[in-house]
Amino acid sequence: METLRRAGGPQGGRAARAYRFADLSGYTLRERLSIRAADLAFYLAIRAVGATVRFRVEGWEHWEEATREGGLPIYTAWHDSIFLSTYFWRGRRIVVMTSQSFDGEYIARFIQRFGYGAARGSATRGGVGALVEMARLVREGCPAGFTIDGPRGPRRVAKMGAVMLAKKTGRPVLPFAVNAERRLTLGSWDRLQIPLPFTRAGVRIAPPIRVPADADEALLSEKRDELQRALDRISL
Repeated sequence: METLRRAGGPQGGRAARAYRFADLSGYTLRERLSIRAADLAFYLAIRAVGATVRFRVEGWEHWEEATREGGLPIYTAWHDSIFLSTYFWRGRRIVVMTSQSFDGEYIARFIQRFGYGAARGSATRGGVGALVEMARLVREGCPAGFTIDGPRGPRRVAKMGAVMLAKKTGRPVLPFAVNAERRLTLGSWDRLQIPLPFTRAGVRIAPPIRVPADADEALLSEKRDELQRALDRISL
């Protein structure tokens, strides 16, 4: 898997801006310092803990199916697994949606340090524009990723974003789950999992879900329900 981890996406052109830090000139000095501090703190914490985790993968053949002949999957997971998911899939130039906000900016920065791209927007703020931007980036050769119940829940209830992107781009949705055996669970809305150092973690990947380009609202709802069932089945 390390050979695949080093595989790059588009290196130039319009897509390149998704992988660059955004300009912070619109923020106050205090906000700029806070964004940079939070960015580094999260990056260092994830890198330090993630490097000690021993991953066990089930369903890697589904990833191989989704990426066969240069395919670009739409990686999809629950928000509570974002800590280890960020580390496990690092370096694959996956573009994810981040909100147009103070919190969204430091999140965008620390994921970019792991080799991700950022499309600004969310389900509650600028989401339509960000979905259009993600579709454009996928067409230019970028994989995409969703925490499908984010940014604020309801917890573990799949939203439509990944399914809509699959319809627009013809790319398969790839559901996955990452769960640490030893972890802390925060009291946040998503019950975020914080793995303990040197724990084992299971990565489970479900079969890819494909959405026809002519899918109507009824079929889109069926595909979202299929995604919900897949994530429920592989999650702890």
